[in-house]
Amino acid sequence: MNNALESSQNIAGSITIPLAPPGFKSGFIGIIGRPNVGKSTLMNRLVGQKIAITSPVAQTTRNRLRGILTTDRAQMIFLDTPGIHKPHHELGRILVKNATNVIDSVDIVLFIVDSSTPVGGGDRYVAELLARTETPIILGLNKADQQPDDASELDGGYLALAGDRDWPVQKFSAIEGTGLNELQDRLIDTLDPGPYYYPPDLVTDQPERFIMGELIREQVLLLTRQEIPHSVAVVIERVEETESITRVFAAINVERPSQKGIIIGKNGSMLKTIGSAARVAIQKLIEGEVFLKLFVKVEPKWRESRSLLADFGYRDEE
Repeated sequence: MNNALESSQNIAGSITIPLAPPGFKSGFIGIIGRPNVGKSTLMNRLVGQKIAITSPVAQTTRNRLRGILTTDRAQMIFLDTPGIHKPHHELGRILVKNATNVIDSVDIVLFIVDSSTPVGGGDRYVAELLARTETPIILGLNKADQQPDDASELDGGYLALAGDRDWPVQKFSAIEGTGLNELQDRLIDTLDPGPYYYPPDLVTDQPERFIMGELIREQVLLLTRQEIPHSVAVVIERVEETESITRVFAAINVERPSQKGIIIGKNGSMLKTIGSAARVAIQKLIEGEVFLKLFVKVEPKWRESRSLLADFGYRDEE
């Protein structure tokens, strides 16, 4: 049996994966960079669906997420990774380790930078990490739509960063969608011939319950103050499905009682707002009616506890 067909049985039971036509390419592409450069926005835009949550808060992405883009020429499996930063707790250590582990395990690294700002220490640090790998690197200049009219100085700094290492450079805007066709072409040109790894119509292999939890956490990030987002972990405790409605019960875990009070809000107003927005997002995800019940729990110093981190889905990945 063809390897692609064998893998389909493992992934999706009775669903089969077609044989790739001659000249078809495929591979895994790691999206790497410091926090807040638009990695998740880029992956969502490329696959045409919201797989990764986004927010202005640094380190929004905590898990290694897979988004799948299949065209008539290729299948590209994108791995969105946490932003590489200097960790200050056990959670941060896990996030950075899981991001850097991707570098040598993919076929291409897409190194994303924010081209609307000058090259910074975080970008240089990531570049130094990538200089040690044999994996092909493409430097992606994101946020081109936010550059000034004369961007020659900004671009020059990043071109110098790439030129020192002979990395090809691609400029685009994940928000506007400009330059993404050219980015896709460059990625496909860099890939080797290969099979379908997933059914052509699949855009992610992330479990639905995981995405539900992320959609709830996204609303916490967007609606609460700066100290709260980094201290929140969402756990889907139970999902009950009937023909007419899906009932989701989820716990929002924080580290201090004061944070619990902020998330609940006066007379429960903030929790209600979070729940209403998250319910709409989950309904869009599953294309059905949803009842969402949220609880807020205090788990002191959970970001330093390896056992709690594992319970919340944060663990070292190979």
